[in-house]
Amino acid sequence: MELPKFILGDNTDFPESIFVIHTEFPRFIIDLKDDEVEWLEDFDKEDEKELSSETEGLIIQASEFYDREVNRYEDD
Repeated sequence: MELPKFILGDNTDFPESIFVIHTEFPRFIIDLKDDEVEWLEDFDKEDEKELSSETEGLIIQASEFYDREVNRYEDD
């Protein structure tokens, strides 16, 4: 199965939160309410250095994905 790069998620137990799931490496879930990131990968120290430079860009992409999706719902 081919998955999209980003998936939107919500949960009634967290009514203030909107989650974006990044399905490609490095996989993570971001809560757009506070930009808290939960990594779904295990990293060693070398990986963490590389990821810190990529993290900002991935968070921006996740936010842009959310904005695009919301705009598409509003246009329908």
